Amino acid sequence: MPAPGGPRIAARRPEGVAPRRRARVPPAPSSSAGRRTVHFLLIFVMLVLVADAVVGEKGLVESVRARRQYREVAAALESKRRENGRLRETVRRLRDDPGAIESLAREQLGLIRPGEVLFIIKDEPRGR
Repeated sequence: MPAPGGPRIAARRPEGVAPRRRARVPPAPSSSAGRRTVHFLLIFVMLVLVADAVVGEKGLVESVRARRQYREVAAALESKRRENGRLRETVRRLRDDPGAIESLAREQLGLIRPGEVLFIIKDEPRGR
């Protein structure tokens, strides 16, 4: 027996003997209907998979929604961080700067120093 990949020897037919031909069997008519059914089944499965990929639990629509929600939450977090920094600066000024305390007391509580005169100006309606 020759080794795989080794030299091959072709079998010889005796002279005058025609090679045998295999009889062709025509496909049964039911096989084309079976093929059509398989094709429709494959197309249906593909459509279901595509629909699941687009609308499913981890589909495209949900991914887009999650990305949008992430951007909104990240923007809100950044806003809170800026506000936190501003409030820290205000606390630092109120602890360390007496002028800031005085300014805040004058603005929010309406306090004045002794010897200062307070003027209150009211606008009169134009109808008079």
